[in-house]
Amino acid sequence: MKIYVSSDMEGTAGVVDWDQVLAGGHLYDYYTSLLTAEINAAIEGAMTSGATEFLVNDAHSKMANLRPGALAGSARYLSGRFKPMYMMQGLDETFDAVFFISYHGSMGSRSSTLSHTYFPTAFAGVTLNGVVTGEAGINSLVAQAYGVPVVLITGDQVTADEIAPFAPGALSAVVKNSVTRFAADSLHPDEACRLIHDQAALATASIPSAKPPSIALPVTMGVTFRTSDYADLATRVRGVVRTGDLNAQISLDDPLELYRVFITVVLLCRGLVE
Repeated sequence: MKIYVSSDMEGTAGVVDWDQVLAGGHLYDYYTSLLTAEINAAIEGAMTSGATEFLVNDAHSKMANLRPGALAGSARYLSGRFKPMYMMQGLDETFDAVFFISYHGSMGSRSSTLSHTYFPTAFAGVTLNGVVTGEAGINSLVAQAYGVPVVLITGDQVTADEIAPFAPGALSAVVKNSVTRFAADSLHPDEACRLIHDQAALATASIPSAKPPSIALPVTMGVTFRTSDYADLATRVRGVVRTGDLNAQISLDDPLELYRVFITVVLLCRGLVE
């Protein structure tokens, strides 16, 4: 069995501050070691249930946070910025399942540690078919397009709740409970890894009966921007329709094309400040 792993970082047990998850920040190296341990726990758990091949797509910040030689399971490592498919680069129909590791809640959620949706400077909230979604729901569009089930997500309790409408069969490993956007009650790292290992084993065992996300088509994505300049820029992209001063909408029958349009908007908005 072949597993696709999209790894973020804000959902790692113990992480509560941007300084911990950005290169050059205080204890960044320590927290990337915790992230690596959680990824490895998922890989090793999957191996106990028969998984044999892994691709880890580093999807956090500049997307070069991990040490390739430290990854378990002889996993391939996909890293680097400006990937056309961003957090879902490398996924295709040859994979048997998707894991979302160290994910976080959406900008439109109740308090979730370090919550944001792709680019916090630009996006105040995103919905799919009227339901608030974070990165996990958005990324599930790609899994749906390729017919690959999302079977595991790790992070806080908000993250686990938010994916349920889009990938209802996914198991979760809740490694921390968010108190505010910058505070959480986390499991000890060893306990977090044990939980992830066990849930990954169960998730992998469920693959024969697991179903891909089934977000109703056509999919309508609603986007609320923080400022009008981002809305102005976004609506220059074909398929993005302005619905208010700070709002736009994308509605398509093809979930993969919708994701591509959204990522184009993300990259354009990032270009305003980078």
